[in-house]
Amino acid sequence: MKAAASPSLGVVETHSATVFDAARPLHLRSGATLDHVEVAYETYGTLNEQRSNAVYICHALTGDAHAAGYHDGDDKPGWWDNMIGPGKPIDTDRWFVVCANILGGCQGTTGPASINPATGEPYALDFPLLHVADFVEVHRALARHLGIARFAAVVGGSLGGMQVLQWAMLYPSELGRALIFAASSRLTAQNIAFSAVGRQAIMRDSGFSEGKFLSRGTAPRKGLAVARMMAHITYLSEEAFQEKFGRQSQRDELKPNFGVDFAVESYLEYQGQRFLSRFDALSYLYLTRVMDYFDPFADEGALDALIAEPVRFLVVSFDSDWRFSTEHSRRIVRHLEGAGLPTSFREIRSSWGHDSFLLELPDYHATVRAYLDRAAEELL
Repeated sequence: MKAAASPSLGVVETHSATVFDAARPLHLRSGATLDHVEVAYETYGTLNEQRSNAVYICHALTGDAHAAGYHDGDDKPGWWDNMIGPGKPIDTDRWFVVCANILGGCQGTTGPASINPATGEPYALDFPLLHVADFVEVHRALARHLGIARFAAVVGGSLGGMQVLQWAMLYPSELGRALIFAASSRLTAQNIAFSAVGRQAIMRDSGFSEGKFLSRGTAPRKGLAVARMMAHITYLSEEAFQEKFGRQSQRDELKPNFGVDFAVESYLEYQGQRFLSRFDALSYLYLTRVMDYFDPFADEGALDALIAEPVRFLVVSFDSDWRFSTEHSRRIVRHLEGAGLPTSFREIRSSWGHDSFLLELPDYHATVRAYLDRAAEELL
């Protein structure tokens, strides 16, 4: 992992668009409808006259629309600033890049913390349960708003990769290439178990108030922090934890107690507390549950549309990722290759576990750059 050498995009802005309304509501997979859907999004680069150079970024569980550059007065870059920008693998001198906060999120897009027009109160647990396909429908609506009929590529890691896969399977004519990093097409029992414990930590917090904490002025802060702390353990490999912390203590002399004595404990405490300022507990419940039920290859004829109109796939895994191990990626590849779809696969060496897809790893970035260079050549 190394520091980015290419320049940043500089100051960028988050925009908002209403993509569904009462005249054209969003019909969800559950059968429920939403009469108003607002989407927060950012764009980088310039859309060409042919509108053919657009790339869509799908973010992971706790991501948002701010993928690259800086917000005015903020020195914190977007969550994928090492990947997106001038001269970077997703080169904004060449590509027009779009990234939006997903449906059910809490960073400007309609979600369970939004106001329910029918009641004037936050939806809370009255917000309908979601499906990855619902995320895709909102992405597509934003594309229509921006006047983009087809993306040269759709890119995402983890939950973002699930969105990419679903989009390609449902609407293959709308993307030329699909880039899927550190993702899964079906969670294992262990994956589901981690998320279940995180949700229980939130819902058993007295501040959860049966999901109505936004209206009652409480908050499940302890539960959400614990959920984040536990999840963060799954994002790093044992090698990464050992390299970063080992058994380093916080004190000159360790005396057994129940406080925060080890450096790794302090790190997890910091991650949990930091999470409280930027994420909503309800969104955490809804988005983790979406992942549990995702199993797109189980649907009869799931690949029929793709077989009729093939999309090129790049699937990348990381050898130390035990949250979504290489076997999860290989399962995606087996289904795609079994259907005769053009699929490239690469396992990248990394000591950083699941979070590797967010980092600047030379082999990883070189792979993405080369793959998108070929996509650019197709546009010439």
